[in-house]
Amino acid sequence: MPKLRGEAFWRETLRSAHYVVAPMVDQSELAWRLLSRRHGAQLCYTPMLHAQVFLRDANYRRENLYGEACPEDRPLIVQFCANDPEVFVQAALLAQDYCDAIDLNLGCPQMIAKRGHYGAFLQEEWDLLQRMILLANEKLSVPITCKIRVFPDIDKTVKYAQMLEKAGCQLLTVHGRTKEQKGPLAGVASWEHIQAVRKAVNIPVFANGNIQCLSDVEECIRKTGVHGVMSAEGNLHNPALFEGRNPLVWEMAEEYLEIVRKYPCPLSYVRAHLFKLWHHTLQVYQQLREELAKVKTLEGIVDVNRELKLRCQEEIANQKEGEKPKEGLPFFHWICQPYIRPGPKERCRENGDSGTEKGVRGKRALEEEEDGNSELLSKNKQKKKLRNPNKSFDPSLKPKYAKCDQCGNPKGNKCVFNMCRGCCKKRAFKEVADCPGHGLLFKTKYEKSLSWQHSQRGIQTPEMSQRGDAEVGEMAVLKEAGDS
Repeated sequence: MPKLRGEAFWRETLRSAHYVVAPMVDQSELAWRLLSRRHGAQLCYTPMLHAQVFLRDANYRRENLYGEACPEDRPLIVQFCANDPEVFVQAALLAQDYCDAIDLNLGCPQMIAKRGHYGAFLQEEWDLLQRMILLANEKLSVPITCKIRVFPDIDKTVKYAQMLEKAGCQLLTVHGRTKEQKGPLAGVASWEHIQAVRKAVNIPVFANGNIQCLSDVEECIRKTGVHGVMSAEGNLHNPALFEGRNPLVWEMAEEYLEIVRKYPCPLSYVRAHLFKLWHHTLQVYQQLREELAKVKTLEGIVDVNRELKLRCQEEIANQKEGEKPKEGLPFFHWICQPYIRPGPKERCRENGDSGTEKGVRGKRALEEEEDGNSELLSKNKQKKKLRNPNKSFDPSLKPKYAKCDQCGNPKGNKCVFNMCRGCCKKRAFKEVADCPGHGLLFKTKYEKSLSWQHSQRGIQTPEMSQRGDAEVGEMAVLKEAGDS
C-alpha cells in the first residue's frame, strides 16, 4: 500500500489533528505526552533525537523510543536532528515502525545546534536539505515532515518552504521566529510569515509561536489558515491548554507523577516539569523551590509536590473575600496559567541593571560575575552551590594546570614524563617504561613476564619452551614497532 501524502496523510493518519504538542528536548517524553493527550492534545512529537547517536546506540533507542508499547501514544511523529542524508535515513529506518512520520528538525536555534551543525543552522544549505528529504521520501515507508524557523524576509521564507515541499516534505511546521529570536530576545512570533507560507504551499501547515491559551489557538487558525497549532511552553505550564481549562496545579502534577510511576523517565525530566507547573507558586515558597532542586528520588519529588499542595490549600482557606491575584497574574499562583517571558527591557529591570551598550543584560554577563557572592551567580551555579556549599566560583582561586609537553592538555601532576595520560601512555609503551603517576606499568609487567617465563623453563616440555621463546620474541617485535 503506497504511503499517504499531504492532505490525505494529515486527514487519515494524523486524524485531522489541530492541537499539537511540540518536540521538546527532555520534556516531551512518553509520560508527558500521555498527560497531554488526556487533556486535549491530538498529536505529539518525541523529543528531538540525534540521528547519529540513535543509529549507533541501542540504549539510546530503547530509552527514547523502543520502550514499553503504548497504543494510546498515537499518532506520533519522531523528530531527528541530522546533517548527513545517509545517517538521517538510516536512523529514520530504525524508527519508522514506531511512529506515523519522521520529522527533520530545521528549527533548533540553540548553541548546541550551531556547534553540531544542525537545526536552524542548516536553513541556508538548500542543496543539502533537498538531498536529505529526497532520500528520506524515497526510502521511508512513512512520510517525511519538517519543522522550520522563518527568515526575516517573507519572500525568502516562502521560497524556502516551497523548496522543502518540492523535495518531498509532506507537512510543514513553521515557527514564526528567526533563529536569532531566542531567550530574552525571543519577541513575538510573526503569524504574517506563517500565513504567507500556508498560502504558498499545497501541503498541510502547522503554526508555532505565541500560543498560551486555547483562544490563541483559535485566533491563530483563523488568521493564518493553518491546519493545526503547535504549543511548547504553553503546554508545559498548562497541559490542559487544549481543553481550554486552567486546572489546579497539583491536579496536573499528581496525575503526571502517577503516569511516571507506570512509564518511568529520568528524574531530571520530572523535576523540570514540576518547576514549570509550579513556576508561579515557587516564587512564593522559595524554600520548597530549593528542596525540589536538591531532591534525589521520585518519592522525594512527590513529597515536595504534596507540601506545595498543602501550602496552597492553607492559603486558600485563609483567603479574604474579594482578594485578587498578586504580581499581575490573571489567576492565583496555584492555578495552571501561562508564564510570559519578560522582554529585554523588563529583564534588565529585574536584574537591577540599566543595561549594557545594547540595553540588554545577557546571561553571559551574569555568569561572569563569579566572585562567590551567590546573589550574583547564575541560577545554574546557585543550584550547584546549594548541592555543594563549599564550592568556590571565584576564578582567581581555580588551580592553574601545567600543560603537557606534547599536546598542551593538562599534564598529570605526578607524571614522570610531564605529559597528559594519553601522551604518557604512548611514550611509556614505546620505551617499555613505568609511570606510577598514571598507573602505567609496562616495564614492571614486562619484567614480571620474563621472570615468570624463566621460572617455568625448568618444568616446561620442549614444545612449551619454544612457545615461551616465541612470546618473548613477539614482545621484542612490538617494542621495535613502537620505536619506529
